[in-house]
Amino acid sequence: ADGVASRPITDMAAYREKLQAFMYASCSIMRPIFLAAREAAHKRVVFSEGEEERVLRAVQIVVDENLARPILVGRPAVIAKRIDRFGLRLKEGEHYDVVNVERDERYVDFWQTYHRMTERKGITVPMAKIEMRRRLVLIGAMMLHKGLADGLICGTWGHTGMHLNYIDQVIGKRKGASTYAAMNGLLLPDHQVFILDTHINYDPTAEQIAEFTVMAAQEIQRFGITPKAALLSHSNFGSSNQPTAVKMRRALQILQETAPWLEVDGEMHGDVALDARQRAELMPHSTLTGSANLLVMPNMDAANIAYNLLKTASGNNVAIGPILLGAAKPVHILTASATVRRIVTMAAITVADANAIRD
Repeated sequence: ADGVASRPITDMAAYREKLQAFMYASCSIMRPIFLAAREAAHKRVVFSEGEEERVLRAVQIVVDENLARPILVGRPAVIAKRIDRFGLRLKEGEHYDVVNVERDERYVDFWQTYHRMTERKGITVPMAKIEMRRRLVLIGAMMLHKGLADGLICGTWGHTGMHLNYIDQVIGKRKGASTYAAMNGLLLPDHQVFILDTHINYDPTAEQIAEFTVMAAQEIQRFGITPKAALLSHSNFGSSNQPTAVKMRRALQILQETAPWLEVDGEMHGDVALDARQRAELMPHSTLTGSANLLVMPNMDAANIAYNLLKTASGNNVAIGPILLGAAKPVHILTASATVRRIVTMAAITVADANAIRD
């Protein structure tokens, strides 16, 4: 599928048909997001790993589909050489812009701003200069902070914690948020599910779970989906008093008080979350109807394991995310396993986010 962006194009109609198949195969859930991105006014997205092959192949599709105006962080000559090597049709200035990591006139302003932000957090002037040269995500975050970009995508190498550290320093949390969280979507054969927190909070408190469940539900609504949240556990509606079960019951209480609009129930088994008939037998007065589409796990181990198992066993590796929840501006941290398709979808989500009304 990654070859759809290669050249030359002798039959544009056939190319576009192949491109649409690449983007939409098992992915009707993304159509409202793609539409919003195409029609958006603010489309500048920084790709921190601008020299990465998957990023460049994704950028070709992003440009062809008018989803975003890419800004690539990297060495211009290396980027151009790799574009040619991969048989892409991208031209600097025409299709994308570059932040030159070796020589950029904004470098001094960037490191000075970074130093002012972090001088009381152990970052000295020499450290600020070095970090702003070598940390690609930091460069991207500063572009976003300065209003030189509308969104940021990073994370095709490294780990979430490393990237989040710099994002938190420069971008920070959105108003009213006290935590970040990562949500992944899976396009399964019969339905779609979203899982969290897959990458950030190792053992979240009940309060954190309630907070990021609301953020996740609001994000799901942007896909045109009515969120139905299930708080998962080894326990079914009070069958266990182990700490994780108690925690999920407490999270439900908080949600019932703070987000009465949200359809949610728990704590429950995973199969009970997806099988309404089985749930009705166990809990006739459940506040959740139908099959849950937002699966909230008690900790990161459970969320990450469930996501990767389902992605591989049932999802044909067609996944969305991770979608970063809680950041003050549109920024998302991918994973090292991100495919070209996933990068394209996250670019569209980032643009849609940048043009949405943010609280």
